[in-house]
Amino acid sequence: MPAAPRRTLMLWFYLLVSRRLGWFARRRLVRRCAAGKEDPNRLGERMGQAGLDRPEGPLVWFHAASVGEAMSLIELLRRLRQSRPELTCLVTSGTLTSARMLAARLPPGCLHQFVPLDVLPWVQRFLDHWRPELAVWTESELWPATLCEVSRRGIPMMLINARISARTYRRWKSAPRTARALLRRFDRILAQDDLAGMQLAALGADPDRLSVSGSLKEGAAPLPHDEAERRRMTSLLGGRPVWVAASTHGGEEELVLAAHAAAVRAIPRLLLILVPRHPERGDEIEELLRSRKLRSARRSADEPLTEDTDAYLADTLGELGIWYRIAPVSFVGGSLKEIGGHNPYEPALLGSAILHGPHVRNFADAYRKLTEAGAAMEVHSAADFGRALVLALAPDTAARMAAAGWDVVSESAEVTDRVLAEIELRLGREPA
Repeated sequence: MPAAPRRTLMLWFYLLVSRRLGWFARRRLVRRCAAGKEDPNRLGERMGQAGLDRPEGPLVWFHAASVGEAMSLIELLRRLRQSRPELTCLVTSGTLTSARMLAARLPPGCLHQFVPLDVLPWVQRFLDHWRPELAVWTESELWPATLCEVSRRGIPMMLINARISARTYRRWKSAPRTARALLRRFDRILAQDDLAGMQLAALGADPDRLSVSGSLKEGAAPLPHDEAERRRMTSLLGGRPVWVAASTHGGEEELVLAAHAAAVRAIPRLLLILVPRHPERGDEIEELLRSRKLRSARRSADEPLTEDTDAYLADTLGELGIWYRIAPVSFVGGSLKEIGGHNPYEPALLGSAILHGPHVRNFADAYRKLTEAGAAMEVHSAADFGRALVLALAPDTAARMAAAGWDVVSESAEVTDRVLAEIELRLGREPA
């Protein structure tokens, strides 16, 4: 394990404050709980109080900030448990949505807890209980007190699937010595792409312990689904043409509906399946559909899909695996607004051609590969969105794009192998 870098004055001050922030952090948790952003029955976990007993034997701690990061770990966890059945995997996250998704999808031998806030006594309490053999961070949520305490205890540390948003990069660039002191605590850093690797190196990561592995989301398993429900929904469609607008955000649905209206003129009976990123926006979107005089059915209300339905509002969690399998064309949201885009490998793995907007910085490398292969098309305005949708829905085009997407994701499956091999080495075992 590398020797930990010396603390900077800024880091020393942060840790000093972190020791005394419990009262403030408790008030923040209470406010978040009142706003529905925390689970009141598991609030203790956010203060480092374990909600579960620690199993006997070795334990690896994985931290994933939210849904996308957590889902990228599933296949890795399954493979790791397959090769090391004696190992327990503890997965922490910080959002209610990620907790619900992980509860449904974690492999056997894996546990979920909410991550404690970066209050040093709470972090120490968490580590005293769980005593991990290895700590693995996913992407870029790096909390100084937690990193320093894990390092102080001599626990090996990895940062996998690493990437840095433009905003985070600017923030860390303003404190270069502190960024270096934190990044140099990692035994191994695996960056998603060349840009992330260059940014991490510029911030002070040790180049000898830094490499580009690709994105774990490239090597993820296909989204799960209920096959009986997929067959039922396919039967209800009765052969109608269909497309899905997935993980949409506020301001994107208007463009989706404009594109749909244009496409319906060329493709009669076309059905839109609309899957908002945040299902709690269902009422707002239903009102928008009414204002556009569209006949809609809402899944959360168990409203039936009929021959007369223009738009099916799938405002539920965890069912994208059904819709991507049904729809030959998928628009991936978070890309028409300055959100940064969502994972395009999910539809590509399930044989769906991909449309997306220009704002895809979170998955820039993935969209570049898919576009170059002919598996994805970028849209900007309602007019070119409508034209691209009609083009992509042509059976020959959809099939060609889907095949190209499958080729890209098939080539990327070795990413999980690389990350798994690095974890095995940190655990003191040669990879198979």
